[in-house]
Amino acid sequence: MLVGLCAAGCVAAAVTLPFECAPWPIPTNHIDELVLAVLQQHGIAPAQACADAVFIRRVYLDLIGSVPPPDTVRRFLQEQRPDKRAELINALLVREEFADYWSMQWCDLLRVKSEFPINLWPNAVQAYHHWIRAAVRENMPYDQFARELLTASGSNFREPPVNFYRALQGRDPAAIADAVALTFMGARSSQWPAERRAGLAAFFARISYKTTAEWKEEIVYVNPAPSNWPAALFPDDAPADLTGAADPRVVFADWLIRPDNPWFARAVVNRIWAWLCGRGLVHETDDIRPDNPPANPALLAYLEQELVQARYDLRHVYRLILTSRTYQQSSIPCSTNPLAEVLCAYYPVRRMDAEVLADALGLLGGVHEQYSSAIPEPFTFVPQDQRTTALADGSITSPFLDLFGRPARDTGLASERNNQPTAAQRMYLFNASDMQRRLERGGLVRHGGAPAWRNRRVALDTLYLTLLSRYPTPAEVASVEHYATTRGMSRQQVAADVAWALINSKEFLYRH
Repeated sequence: MLVGLCAAGCVAAAVTLPFECAPWPIPTNHIDELVLAVLQQHGIAPAQACADAVFIRRVYLDLIGSVPPPDTVRRFLQEQRPDKRAELINALLVREEFADYWSMQWCDLLRVKSEFPINLWPNAVQAYHHWIRAAVRENMPYDQFARELLTASGSNFREPPVNFYRALQGRDPAAIADAVALTFMGARSSQWPAERRAGLAAFFARISYKTTAEWKEEIVYVNPAPSNWPAALFPDDAPADLTGAADPRVVFADWLIRPDNPWFARAVVNRIWAWLCGRGLVHETDDIRPDNPPANPALLAYLEQELVQARYDLRHVYRLILTSRTYQQSSIPCSTNPLAEVLCAYYPVRRMDAEVLADALGLLGGVHEQYSSAIPEPFTFVPQDQRTTALADGSITSPFLDLFGRPARDTGLASERNNQPTAAQRMYLFNASDMQRRLERGGLVRHGGAPAWRNRRVALDTLYLTLLSRYPTPAEVASVEHYATTRGMSRQQVAADVAWALINSKEFLYRH
């Protein structure tokens, strides 16, 4: 049955329990006004509000790469304060796990990897990751973050940002320019006219490298000798005057981080939107060009403006997005229009990142990942309780991470991460002995099975809160009760079977 009218003036579907709620628990903000204006132009109904249980799971996964603990879910669902969602967002933004998870995202883009084809080597990886994580944890202004990476010189062990110039498959000026454009402008300079590409490369033509007596140490420096590269040209085709410039990279950095630069702020807010909302306003996020316009130009311009006015405080942009109705929509569309996803009419369903899924299964099953490195080094020991999202080195991996699409960190392209489901993944979750071992050894079933399942409802609530961040519906309770009373199995086996079924559900595997 259809009820009511949505904010865009379109008929909206009835609330779907337990995934949606009505009325909206938060007011609109300017993001919502810009989104709803475009939806109304296309006659597309936005989705309903997501339920509290959906919200807490979503924001935990999106901000700290973890499922929320069941006791935290219970308290959140019981809390009646109208600002509880905003308070939760603020609390998560200062968690150590936030620094771990978002460092992981930046390490993908910055190609933090010790072995072939990047070859940073373990000492440099640790130094680089530590610097990136500290920048995320301390909320370093994004213009400062970019400047320090672009203008760094010195030892790769003692000046971590210089590893930006080492984490490349090629070290010629053109390869460096390609990486700079991709990382800080969201652009693939290989598609540019040859003159513009060469003009950007000229800013990096004097970068040189030399080794030291210390194992794997390398010095990145600017050669004072003039280069034979063509004249420097900014990406907006304006000529650059490098006369008397001791370091041409400084000249480029000054141009890049100007408030009116048409690429810098746009590229990073577009990435953040994609990370949080599943799809960039410009899609792909690293393919910004005139003939690939944003789905909502006014919204992208607003986010750019907000970042600049907030002095490049990235967490300000996170808060704007996360506290919007647009982000807090249900993942159940109210429109069949194919533009609904592109125009942000609902929250797109996405499978968990490989690292997040590995951590979730390790936490629930009590068996953590066993990692390996392609080329063993003396610095690749990983503690058994290490969170996968906190791994520094892209070369350290596991069969699980490879199977579930963790990026190789070879190119810095967002498309390296593959969250699309495969038949092999489904077979692993359904039938792998590793999954059986996780459940048999894990505290969720082993400790909770015998005593807790004497009161099946309490145990079932715990399973659902732990795995799905919500209470079971009456139909689900009845189904489990029927299964438990007719199969003649032990309480622990019933718990294991229910847990296995929930782990294989899309509701567990996907962000929704």
